[in-house]
Amino acid sequence: MTTGYYQYQPTTTLPVPVPGKQPQQQQPFIPRHTRNPSGYSQYSASPPERAESVTTGGGLYSSASSNYAGSDYDSSTAGATSVDLLDYMNDRLSQTYNPIPLDQNVARQAQMSGELNAKNRELLALQAQARARLAKTRTNFAEGMRAAKETQRDLEWTQKKVSAMNRRAAERYPEQFRAAGQRYPAPVDY
Repeated sequence: MTTGYYQYQPTTTLPVPVPGKQPQQQQPFIPRHTRNPSGYSQYSASPPERAESVTTGGGLYSSASSNYAGSDYDSSTAGATSVDLLDYMNDRLSQTYNPIPLDQNVARQAQMSGELNAKNRELLALQAQARARLAKTRTNFAEGMRAAKETQRDLEWTQKKVSAMNRRAAERYPEQFRAAGQRYPAPVDY
């Protein structure tokens, strides 16, 4: 990126008065904290401003055209006009700056942010639903395990009772028990 400098080019060279040597009177000592406002007024002057007809080019501001105190130069008679740097930069920026792409990007970013927020809420709702289902499944599984253990205990108790009844029947009625065993044999896998 290249940078350019603005150069003030006056149309004529202005005289700069140089004060001559004059015998100075001995002034009394003035402490630093005491200020003489009239003593500062002789040094305060601003440089002349650029005329409308002057074009800008590369280079630095010319110090030969500065307005020093006591000079006969009057900026209002030389044709210089006041140029507000802030207005000038604002005009240049408004001419080169196009806010439409930025506005489109901000709108797209807001839309994507809204979509992401909606998806995030949807994911949170699905997570809550999955947690509820998992808790319900765990409860159902625990109830099923309890029911299976109770059924197993009941079957074991019933098996013990049937075995005890078969033993007693075989002891009391051996011949009838043997005949019933032959007629109705026990299952093989049992």
